[in-house]
Amino acid sequence: MRRVFGAKKQTEPPPSIQDASDRINKRGDTVEEKIKKLDVELARYKEQLKKTPPGPAQDAVKSRAMRVLKQKRMYEGQRDMLFNQTYNLDQVSFAAEGIKDAQQTMSALKSANKDLKGMMKTVKIQDIDNLQDEMMDLMDVSNEIQESLGRSYSVPDDIDEDELLGELDALEADMDTEGEGVPSYLQPDKEPDLDSELSLPSAPTGHGPMPAGNQAYDELGLPAVPRASIRG
Repeated sequence: MRRVFGAKKQTEPPPSIQDASDRINKRGDTVEEKIKKLDVELARYKEQLKKTPPGPAQDAVKSRAMRVLKQKRMYEGQRDMLFNQTYNLDQVSFAAEGIKDAQQTMSALKSANKDLKGMMKTVKIQDIDNLQDEMMDLMDVSNEIQESLGRSYSVPDDIDEDELLGELDALEADMDTEGEGVPSYLQPDKEPDLDSELSLPSAPTGHGPMPAGNQAYDELGLPAVPRASIRG
């Protein structure tokens, strides 16, 4: 069957933008090398023109220099054209990458939107409001419980505040008339004088008359302690 109808040719995939850009850049590099070689040749002809006197020899050198200069201009035109093609391919590549990024962004947004819709179905604003109201009620009940537990049992509920204020004013009046503005029952206790309570006699000064007898006394007037004798 292949001999009758022939085998189907396999179609090659079209080149990508990157492949085309690489191929053009390679051609541009080749043209750039040729231009550099022509520059070297032109520099050599320039030196020959300086050394060659006017005449047929100098005209021949000028003719060869003009031919090389024309080739250089042609290669420079090709180089500029290749650079323009590379610039256009770069612009297309940038636009294509931008479209791919936009597609990925749209896919991510669609997926996030779907997930948010699924989560919003499980969360209702009415349930949140009801929960907040219940929490406020529980906090009010908790405060009432704390206030109830914090009441003092020894303070009666029927105390007249006006009566307490009157008693406080009377207390302030007593403070102004007794003991430097402080009642005696609020003044601090005074420390007792231990010397007057004990009534101890004053210590002798050592300057008065010494007591009679053979008893020895020290400089304070106290009986001296006898020293033990040391036997040799």
